[in-house]
Amino acid sequence: MKTPHIQARSMKRIIFLLSILLILTACGRLDSIPYTPAQTPETWLQIQPFAEFNIASQNIIFVQPSTSIIVYFLGLLTIAVGLFFLKIREYQRSRFWWGIALLLWGVGALLAGTSYEAFSYDIKCAGREACLWTSWWEILYLIVTVWSVDAMLLAVAYSSTAGKLRKALSAYAIVNAILYFIVVMVGVFIPVKALISFELLLAVGAPGILAFFFINGWRYFKYKLKLDLILLGTWLWLGITIIAYFLYLISGNTASLWAKGLWFSENDVLHIGLIIWMFYIVFALAPQVKDS
Repeated sequence: MKTPHIQARSMKRIIFLLSILLILTACGRLDSIPYTPAQTPETWLQIQPFAEFNIASQNIIFVQPSTSIIVYFLGLLTIAVGLFFLKIREYQRSRFWWGIALLLWGVGALLAGTSYEAFSYDIKCAGREACLWTSWWEILYLIVTVWSVDAMLLAVAYSSTAGKLRKALSAYAIVNAILYFIVVMVGVFIPVKALISFELLLAVGAPGILAFFFINGWRYFKYKLKLDLILLGTWLWLGITIIAYFLYLISGNTASLWAKGLWFSENDVLHIGLIIWMFYIVFALAPQVKDS
């Protein structure tokens, strides 16, 4: 069982790795990847809602204002829930890894909201002839999100498995996190768009999410334990939220609503669903989760 001293060292290692990642990504070749389809700073502001502010003689363009506010709220809420898990961990390794997973997820939400939405113009377009396709903010988002899913897998390994299966899941989570980091770094420095894409993030994270459904679904079918039912509800709501996001995305409603002055997008569907998910996790899951 991890002592608080060992857990503190684990947190320091994560912070150190994130610092190294920040330096590496800033030195990458992301500036060589143009946005697809090509966008100029002018057309960037024509295709989405924005608000303009003047603060201390600085002109600030805030893109997708309502969506940005929602995603920032999600990020801060998720970080708060992660800190809550760490506060109540009581030497439970499952709670510790839930705390780490949600801290990473919350940081990822803040990073994504900053570059994809709120300050996308300043990060990708301002002062350029053509807007960029991605940024180091988004690279960080990709990596911490996959690491978050891997940390959740470690949490489930401690709460819902034992023996060889727990060791196998733990090894998979660690190897997956390391290999994805390497793949993304290759994508940054060569660069290769496919290796730093959202689609690859989904492909890498999918096996872990499917494992959650299988492990807790099978355990509840066999043992009828309350914790497994709550965890199964956790994964079901996450799945419903992701499906709702893609259904709204392919519906084409975002552009038509924006044209009418209604700032609601598929990202709002995703973020609102995840906010509900956070409340479920803190009130339903947190009191019940413990090591098996």
